[in-house]
Amino acid sequence: MDKLLTGHKVIVLAEDMYEDLELWYPVLRLREEGAEVIIAGTGGSTYTGKNGYPLTVDIAVDKVSAGDFDAVVIPGGYAPDRLRHYPAVLLLVRDTFQQGKVVAAICHAAWVPISAGIMRGRRATCVAAIKDDVINAGAQYEDAEVVRDGNLITSRQPSDLGAFCREIISALAQER
Repeated sequence: MDKLLTGHKVIVLAEDMYEDLELWYPVLRLREEGAEVIIAGTGGSTYTGKNGYPLTVDIAVDKVSAGDFDAVVIPGGYAPDRLRHYPAVLLLVRDTFQQGKVVAAICHAAWVPISAGIMRGRRATCVAAIKDDVINAGAQYEDAEVVRDGNLITSRQPSDLGAFCREIISALAQER
């Protein structure tokens, strides 16, 4: 059986205190559809999720470039507050977006595209706690389980993961 995302390469960003479900659900779902999924950290080789789940990353984010991937997925939790302080993360997200490739962020992960400067004029959603940050970044906030505005895909919370992953898969499949 031919898988929908065979030949696609996706990078998922990781840092300590990632929301376990928001990282692992997309990783497993995208792999299930045939995508090659690489998990990149900010320098360390291991990270711990909010619920204590350990993660060993494949590579450091400063060793990759947007040209190597079809999409970047940013999980939420407290990790995005750390991720947005790394210039290599912001460069990867900005370049991926500017190349017309998928940038997907869930929950608090909207902080990363905000800091990368790609939210102005876009429609987006996020966890309610950072709604003001999205609005102040110049985006039009929508309270929906998933919002796709071109190549930017955003979702609110873990209960939206099904819709979030379906939208990422749909966007990548349309690239063929």
